[in-house]
Amino acid sequence: MFQQGKPIFNLGLSVLMSITLGSGMSATANAASTDTADVSLSPQLTLSQGTLRGTPADAGGVLSFKGIPYAQPPVGNLRWKEPQPAPPWNGELDATQYRASCWSASGFGLPDTSAVASEDCLYLNVWSGAKSAKAKLPVMVWIHGGGFQFGSGGSPDTRGEVLAKKGVIVVTLNYRLGVFGYLSRPDLDAESNGHKSGMYGILDQIEALKWVKTNIAAFGGDPDNVTIFGESAGAHAVGFLMASAQAKGLFHKAIGESGAFWESEMKSRKDALAFGAELGDKLSAPTIEKLRAISARDLHDATNWNLTLPTKFSPLVDGYVLTELPYATFAHGRQNDVPLLVGWNLNEGGPFMSYSFPHATAEEFTQAAAKAFGAKHMAEFNKLYPSSTAEQLKQSAQTLVGDLTIKNETWTWAKLQQKTGHAPVFVYNFTFTSAFTPSPIHTAEIAYVFKQWVPGPFHKPVQPSEEDLKLADTVQSYWANFAIKGDPNGEGLPQWPKYKGPGSSVIDLGANIQAAPEEGTARFKFLEQFRGKDGLITVGQH
Repeated sequence: MFQQGKPIFNLGLSVLMSITLGSGMSATANAASTDTADVSLSPQLTLSQGTLRGTPADAGGVLSFKGIPYAQPPVGNLRWKEPQPAPPWNGELDATQYRASCWSASGFGLPDTSAVASEDCLYLNVWSGAKSAKAKLPVMVWIHGGGFQFGSGGSPDTRGEVLAKKGVIVVTLNYRLGVFGYLSRPDLDAESNGHKSGMYGILDQIEALKWVKTNIAAFGGDPDNVTIFGESAGAHAVGFLMASAQAKGLFHKAIGESGAFWESEMKSRKDALAFGAELGDKLSAPTIEKLRAISARDLHDATNWNLTLPTKFSPLVDGYVLTELPYATFAHGRQNDVPLLVGWNLNEGGPFMSYSFPHATAEEFTQAAAKAFGAKHMAEFNKLYPSSTAEQLKQSAQTLVGDLTIKNETWTWAKLQQKTGHAPVFVYNFTFTSAFTPSPIHTAEIAYVFKQWVPGPFHKPVQPSEEDLKLADTVQSYWANFAIKGDPNGEGLPQWPKYKGPGSSVIDLGANIQAAPEEGTARFKFLEQFRGKDGLITVGQH
């Protein structure tokens, strides 16, 4: 990870395919009121594409509609092409079950989901508690994480029925991943109507937002009040969409949980094209026609990402979706300027320890740091990342890798938006622990955003406590309030201050929910010394 002169590599992560324990208590107020018309929203709706039937309202009054196509299946000659609008269907579409996930890599000890994957995967899901189609509820569109290599809009930990009880419409979606979403080649460029190749997964998200704009009113949603939100790679995607002119006007607020885009493995276009050519050579498929003839399974198996390899098929500056590195877009105030809510978890570095500086001994750790940051910076480094005891050493190694992979870039996002944008910024620090959440690790906050108590690598298989449920209700109220009005504050909630720049107050989502000084400011300022004009932090050159 920390190679000579290389950008810090960032991964996204989403907990998948786990067993649901239950959704806990229902959410309460602090949301927009729904339409009070006597006629309730029907599970049978007519959209621009045709009629569909979803699942009738649950005990909380929320209907669900799953597996709605938002684009044509990207198969055959549509593999590695921009998503095309979904065609009309005949008859009534059954929208009661999730459809297949996109082809997804294995990672972090999570199960291989390729048995239920398909290239025909561009579907989304909607949860609505609207009383009628006239309700005009705020819309929250979730973009899942997973390093742009794995994940699904149908994960059990991101079901939207509980969050929807806060008076919002919740949408989750699939988008193309890995080689299917981010292959770059000259022959693909040639057939792209003057656009460049390699950003199909992000274009899928844009197409889904276009679908929302056209169709969400039928579910009782307001197409002029859409919030995009995501975690890890999903937060990266939110940042890309804020930086992309192609997404302008498709959303009106943004939430980024544990991630931005500064150090994500955005290959240069030259490298991306080289990886595309390398794949053709590896599979004896020198032309795009021959690559399209290869089965999805063989492509998946030939490119399956794992923790020991750099990500060759991930977002890049393609000249169309992104015309420059997002850091430059934000630094110069060229972003889609919408209210922004971002934050990070206290122990982000836990899942990324395989990328940490060597730390078997304090000497090994400090030698690696001196090589990375330069001897002249070691006095400051040792104050910020002490290693005098074994406990300090372990914690500092985890803190450093968490800062380099997640925290510093998220902080930079908030800092730049606050500096160059005009819309308000709100920042959180998630510090909560419980029997269900032993550590505020990367992804830990997702359970509290969706109030879905799904065990996995970082959550224990125990029932949530009253403290878990209380925090989840507060987090959902903050998120829903932000979607409603661009401000998370509301009646009965601890006051969340607007972000005023580095070192200012943020909200601490912990045992005591309260405004507190920003966590990590001194460390982040230290790391900023090594950020180049392109926005990337490099190590090993000093």
